[in-house]
Amino acid sequence: MIRVLLADDQPLVRTGFAMILGAEPDIEVVGEAGDGADAVRQCRKLGPDVAVMDIRMPVQDGIAATAQIAAEELARVLVLTTFHLDEYVIAALRAGASGFLLKDVDAGKLAEAIRIIAAGNAIVDPAVTRRMLDHFTRLPATRGPAAAPPELGCLTDRETEVLTLVARGLSNSEIASELVVTEATVKTHVHHLLTKLDVRDRVQLVIFAYDAGLAGSPS
Repeated sequence: MIRVLLADDQPLVRTGFAMILGAEPDIEVVGEAGDGADAVRQCRKLGPDVAVMDIRMPVQDGIAATAQIAAEELARVLVLTTFHLDEYVIAALRAGASGFLLKDVDAGKLAEAIRIIAAGNAIVDPAVTRRMLDHFTRLPATRGPAAAPPELGCLTDRETEVLTLVARGLSNSEIASELVVTEATVKTHVHHLLTKLDVRDRVQLVIFAYDAGLAGSPS
């Protein structure tokens, strides 16, 4: 069973999500929290696999709570909110969230997102991904050599190429087509990137790539 904690300051929202997720055979809602600070406490106490986190909450907001939960490795975090402005998306992902969905997502997609994140992967709503990539491509396209993070020096030319394509939002199959290699080869390169750059998932690879100045147009 995938153990889930719901963090939202609206009891009715939590009740609705609990009913939706309670109908899934492999998901169990083990706790609820009405603010970010309580979400951190509940994660420490209950040890959920995934925390479904709202952004705007009293006492401590969802971004600060996400940063604390991620830093202590208490759970993986799925941010679920009505707000899709760039600053919320990027702040949540930088804080360590493994996914970001809008609250108008259908029940099936919410459950699937929780499964994906529990399995160690990342997911971001396509509309949010577009806004995030658009935000990054509005930043200066390149940085001077002195600004390049030292981690880039440990990458091969092909790994740098794959990282750039990941940052453009391409899937493994699309990258394989672009580079004329097998999808298995791309998966190997992505695994090496995660290891060498010491980042948790694909979303963090995107943030690293754009911070490093490997900007490109969104796919």
